[in-house]
Amino acid sequence: MKLPLTSAPDSICIVRLSALGDVTHAVPVVRAIQQQWPQTRITWICATLEHKLLAALDGINFIAVDKKSGWRGYYRLWRTLAGQRFDIMLQMQTSARANFTGAVVKADIKLGWDRLRARDFHRFFMTHSIPQTRFEHQLQGHLSFARSIGLEAAEPEWNFPVSDDAIAFVDALIPADKRVLLISPCSSHVHRNWRAERYAAIADHAIEDHGMTVVLSGGPSALEASVGQAIESATRGSLINLIGKDTLPQLVALLQRADVVLSPDSGPVHLANALGTPVVGLHACTWSKRSGPYNSLDLCVDKFSEAARQYRDTTPELLRWGTRIEEDGVMDLVEVTEVRDRLEQALQRL
Repeated sequence: MKLPLTSAPDSICIVRLSALGDVTHAVPVVRAIQQQWPQTRITWICATLEHKLLAALDGINFIAVDKKSGWRGYYRLWRTLAGQRFDIMLQMQTSARANFTGAVVKADIKLGWDRLRARDFHRFFMTHSIPQTRFEHQLQGHLSFARSIGLEAAEPEWNFPVSDDAIAFVDALIPADKRVLLISPCSSHVHRNWRAERYAAIADHAIEDHGMTVVLSGGPSALEASVGQAIESATRGSLINLIGKDTLPQLVALLQRADVVLSPDSGPVHLANALGTPVVGLHACTWSKRSGPYNSLDLCVDKFSEAARQYRDTTPELLRWGTRIEEDGVMDLVEVTEVRDRLEQALQRL
């Protein structure tokens, strides 16, 4: 079997365990397969948290893996896949855990990332790789998997489902005639997070100057709870703090209901983008050209170039693609006035 294929395969296995943003990038690959090869059976091996988000997608056999289960998890996966062989495996993640997961899968073709974007001996687990490129947004990198196997996939399509129960939850919470700014203040990488008082300043601007409802959203961790409380304390007006209180399906509905989302580089940014909601992304640790909200790159406040000069004494173009500059204080390069200006631009388009 050679790539690109000239006819639809019987089966494809996708390995993309995490994280929320990256599995969101993989959804357009699934949609391309479903639209152009409707008879192809799709199996997706993902992590248990991400499965809570992805389970709403139709026509996919999901295998959820507990990333904390160690070797027992690989054994259970091996038992689950016993007797199965796939025509193609798309290995869209290069971590050691994902590489070992893919090693359990039997497939005639194992397609992975190119040399520049691979790590943890990823290439030794693969039979094929996507075309090598120096600079490419992560979403287009994922779509390159679709193009490499013979699909047309120039631009992404998500068609992400939103449950009626989740929509009802949001409708009961937010008046229909109110514009909404949703702030998802925390990334799983703490150095990407902006200061609480700066989020509060933007919240005050949205409430006082535009009459918006401001909603805080985030996970149940102690850090996120403390950041949410700090934003509430620093804000002059009242806002709705749902940090640690909403489920993933409810988050999807909230992101769809929002008029604008404000967040650092994190999963909700990419999910909001998939739902068609404008995103003001905050970047200094990471480069928006690689990992910003794909359809809102012009709304991002991107200080990665300044961070590269200040913390690495170089330019972004000379760094390895995907480099993170996660240093204390790096997000202070993002100024309140710049974020306020981007919010104004987003609102003018509504």
